[in-house]
Amino acid sequence: MPLLPWHHRRAPPRRGVGRRRPLRGGVADLASCLAGCLLLVAAAAVLCLSSPSSRARSRGHHEDGGSRGSGIVPGGSGATTPRVTIFSAPRPPPEGSPARQELAVRSWLALPGNVSVVLLGAGPEAVALAARLGHRVTVDAAIDFAFTGTPFFHSMVARAQAATDTDICVLFDAEIVLLPEIINVLARFSKVDADWFLVSLSRNVTDFHYQLADSGSHWVQADGKEASFKKEIPADKWASESYDRGLIVAWNNPSSTLHAGVLPSFLYGRGAHNRWLAHEVLSSEMRLFFDASSLVLGSLSSMHELTSSKIGRLPSGSWEYSVNRHLAAIYGSYCCQVPARHFPMLHKVVKQSEDYMISKVDKLSLSDFFITKEGNAHGGNNLLKIQNISLSGYLQSYSSETSAPELPYYLDMLLELVADKNRSVVLGVAGASYRDMLMSWACRLHHLRLTNFIVCALDHETYEFSILQGLPVFIDPLSPKNVSIDDCHFGTKCFQQVTKVKSRIVLEILRLGYNVLLSDVDVYWFDNPVPFLYSLGPATFGAQSDEYNETGPINLPRRLNSGFYFARSDKATVTAMEMIVEHATNSGLSEQPSFYDVLCGENGTNRISNDKCLEPNTNLTVVFLNRDLFPNGAYKGLWEKHDVRATCKELGCFIIHNNWINKRKNKLHRQMSSGLWDYDPSSRLCLQEWSDRSIFRMIGQFHLFEDTNS
Repeated sequence: MPLLPWHHRRAPPRRGVGRRRPLRGGVADLASCLAGCLLLVAAAAVLCLSSPSSRARSRGHHEDGGSRGSGIVPGGSGATTPRVTIFSAPRPPPEGSPARQELAVRSWLALPGNVSVVLLGAGPEAVALAARLGHRVTVDAAIDFAFTGTPFFHSMVARAQAATDTDICVLFDAEIVLLPEIINVLARFSKVDADWFLVSLSRNVTDFHYQLADSGSHWVQADGKEASFKKEIPADKWASESYDRGLIVAWNNPSSTLHAGVLPSFLYGRGAHNRWLAHEVLSSEMRLFFDASSLVLGSLSSMHELTSSKIGRLPSGSWEYSVNRHLAAIYGSYCCQVPARHFPMLHKVVKQSEDYMISKVDKLSLSDFFITKEGNAHGGNNLLKIQNISLSGYLQSYSSETSAPELPYYLDMLLELVADKNRSVVLGVAGASYRDMLMSWACRLHHLRLTNFIVCALDHETYEFSILQGLPVFIDPLSPKNVSIDDCHFGTKCFQQVTKVKSRIVLEILRLGYNVLLSDVDVYWFDNPVPFLYSLGPATFGAQSDEYNETGPINLPRRLNSGFYFARSDKATVTAMEMIVEHATNSGLSEQPSFYDVLCGENGTNRISNDKCLEPNTNLTVVFLNRDLFPNGAYKGLWEKHDVRATCKELGCFIIHNNWINKRKNKLHRQMSSGLWDYDPSSRLCLQEWSDRSIFRMIGQFHLFEDTNS
């Protein structure tokens, strides 16, 4: 059975998002159109002429046998230049070339008009590049990444859609050099009084030997002479870049929805995502769709082989590519054979003299921008002719990718990838019942720039989900089966079974030589506590206290919380953990009492102060952590405060545990309504600075996301 049921393949739009808006315009005869406007003629969306001279040229074109339904995109020399924002995610070496990326970004800044650049990612290369190139280049690290460092395409698109200071968004690979033609095209299309989406293929130039002049205003050849790309590189010398990487996409009105449905969590640059998005925008019929592939708007250097590295980036056969193929197969209609029908929003754009001509495309083939490697361009009247390929045949290759991919990493490999310099890792354990809380927890760690965490999945569903969300995950083959969705809270038999998995996994990691901070996924992190906990020193076990009384000892019997503790990989701790695991295995209770009874002795016989115990067989010191810094869910009534975050900041909290509350829904409600929630289940995105968090603060007025675990 696929990970997502059929109704998730084309999910309904969220409230207020995704409803088809009527395109602005009117129904009129072509001859009666006003100068400079674009009108839609019923479903055919015929474009009007922009001026008397344009109309004359257009009539001449039709008399010469031009395409039915052709027109000229409105515009003119007096048109206001639109605000254009270019979004792209630079790739670190060895996958990306810093020299090619800098050349590309300089080409974007050399474009005429009001152009700004947003580099998505926190890599040092992007920060340094922005510093060199001035205020028009900014870096935004607030997007989602997989644990390999690969950005998520749906997060990049969402960031572009959140832009409020631009008219047109452009999104493409960071090594594509843009030519001035693209601004002419976008300036013309900015006058179209409707939502639109434009696609174009970059051209693959093996030897791009042009450079920008010192002023950055124009291109020059090797001899210093100004370059004219039309003369030096005729159309038949520009091979179309058939890879998904070579697609340039642009759209207007960022606040308007691009397509009906959910954009899956594609890994950027790993294939399928650009073509999938273009296909879904066209199929949704919510925007005019313009294919500008006959225009030479950009150049992409020849693809180069990727080399393996610490994070295991591999060529197109790797698991990251399998993730994208899987998502393309189960979301939307991209994997399915498209019925033979007309698409009223689909138009082709070509250039005739100084005008941009558009023509209605009656048959859906998308061959103008979905071509094979053999589909090289051939010259002919300066218009690109590309091999015709049917869409259904092209897409059927994805229909067999419905089985979810698996990570090619064992536990020891994951530990080597994610551990910090002190060989410390953070471990989260979760099953399907807490899948969304797992993601909120992981998103919070991402926000704190904390990458040394791994996830143990209790079931295959959570394992598959975690892979698609970019988490470093492994599955425990010995975890209990049939874990209840809503009845696995404290005190239940399900809870007892699940908790015993955690101590066993921690012991396994300790034996591999890594320190472990075990954190339940209902623990919200305000700051990174690992350096503080590591400073407690060897042969010391730091654990949260579950004591709720504000005064008195915090290490009373059964007050050690096994949902948050730090264990070092030393002989004393490993031996003590072996004793705990054995005790829990033979107990009819959860593992939590075993921690206290083994470390502090039954009834607290090993207590040595109000906040410590000493295990006599190993001389392991147990420190019950300061509750102002590590509060449990009942301490000082913090969860009931009007502003939990501000109150905890005053106390200096590292974390707060969302325990001492029964039932999954109550736990979710408390955390969402408090604002300590960092994940949007409806979009599969971490909440960022540019996200709308208000829905999670008002969650008490709505039903919880009942279908997010399906």
